[in-house]
Amino acid sequence: MKAVILARVSTKEQEDGHSLDAQISNLRQYADRNNFQIIKQFTAIESSTKGERPEFMRMIDFIKAQKEKIALVVDTVDRLQRSFKETPVLNELFEKDILELHFVKESNVLNKDSNSMQKLMWNMGVVMAQSYTDSLSDNVKRSLKQKLSQGECTGSAPLGYLNAPDPERRKNTVIIDPERAFLVRNLFQEYSKGIYSIAELVRKANDWGLRTLKGKKVYTQTIHRLLQNPFYYGMMKVKGQLYPHAYDPLISKDLFDACQAVREGRGRNQAVVETKYPYIFRGLIKCAVSGRLVSCDLKKGRHIYLINRDPANPDKKLYTKENIVLDQLRGIFASIQIPEELLTEILESLKKTHRNEQDYYQASITALNKEHGILTRRLDVLLDEYLDKSITKDMYDRKHGQLIQHRQEVQEQLERHNSGDEEFRMAVSTLVSIASKALNIFDRSTTDEKRQLIGYVFSNLELKGAKLCYTLKTPFDLLVNLTSYQKWQGRQDSNLRHPVLETGALPTELHPYIVRY
Repeated sequence: MKAVILARVSTKEQEDGHSLDAQISNLRQYADRNNFQIIKQFTAIESSTKGERPEFMRMIDFIKAQKEKIALVVDTVDRLQRSFKETPVLNELFEKDILELHFVKESNVLNKDSNSMQKLMWNMGVVMAQSYTDSLSDNVKRSLKQKLSQGECTGSAPLGYLNAPDPERRKNTVIIDPERAFLVRNLFQEYSKGIYSIAELVRKANDWGLRTLKGKKVYTQTIHRLLQNPFYYGMMKVKGQLYPHAYDPLISKDLFDACQAVREGRGRNQAVVETKYPYIFRGLIKCAVSGRLVSCDLKKGRHIYLINRDPANPDKKLYTKENIVLDQLRGIFASIQIPEELLTEILESLKKTHRNEQDYYQASITALNKEHGILTRRLDVLLDEYLDKSITKDMYDRKHGQLIQHRQEVQEQLERHNSGDEEFRMAVSTLVSIASKALNIFDRSTTDEKRQLIGYVFSNLELKGAKLCYTLKTPFDLLVNLTSYQKWQGRQDSNLRHPVLETGALPTELHPYIVRY
């Protein structure tokens, strides 16, 4: 059989750490053992979770252009994909019988005739790969939140300030730029008078000698951003929200407001509302008719109702007992299960996936440590050049600040990877626990824990009359009624009835209340 091999790393910095050469060598050995004729080799330096993946699509187009079935050989699942967005493309090639997919380290081969277990192992591998990247993303968000809570700058300092090392706290700080700060302050003072246009202010700034850190003149866009930046009076704007920072302000809030008055020429999404009673479904279900959140009401101190609109008469309100919806929900949780005969195989697959994530983790750590060492050596060289008077103090300060900030960013990435590795293990443990005994966990949980579990398992909940419409998150949608649903569908179809209704896994009296998207 003719074969195509694919080796991938996420970024240029990881190229050495994850070793494209090692992947290629392993793939070629596998091809030799299986008597494959390699007709094309693809090496991709691209993220599998961001952007359009041009090299991946070139590979797919090449496979489609062949006149016979092609074996695509990849080291591990995460080298091919870290999300499900590529799955429909690969499934299409399977259905046309022009692709056979080989994952070397997982010892898994998929083609048109693959059984449900092989496909499940593939999907579980994707879930675990995505879990790792999601953990890193969560770490980034937590790191940002921590910085904001401490008033730390989350990016480069604006013009008039400098990024500088803080030896006491072993991290970066922001200081006032002694060469540019008074010029920036002058810009605010002049503009607040209301007699200068932005174009005139740009000319003034350049006449004063105001330059960027790279030594370039300032332009209209630079002045526009500068005059609207609240950082100068003590606040940082991050994703549209203002946070106080811990650095010295250049101007007063009154001066900033005066400039905004001159500039402007003086001139929601649904949120979860806090309620007195801790309703389980508060803010979690939408009305299928109105699209608004379903509200909850307590009658006679003990009967809870969900209030939505009547599908037959949208102007009419419907009051559905919470227990009716809970029974439907409990039935869905009961259908999420891993049969005992498959649990051992799934756990073994997860162990392999974890080993692959460990390889990725170690490769990333190696690459980041290498980059950290390079930056440290550059700082040493820079100091030598300054002591030898090869560069001026201004050049030294500017370059030193840039290198320090870059090294700090690398250090933060190292810390996130260390946290991500532990959180990945916790995610695997949580996934297996919920998939094995979801209903039992739900019944034993407090109201807050029930709400968290619902959010963890479901991506969408709607109430259509008294019927609960839902979408399960992956991989829980793969595990619903797995025992009796032997012919697993390789491609999900939103119009298919859910197997839980076809097999009668739920009590008969609940069937009228359940609809699957």
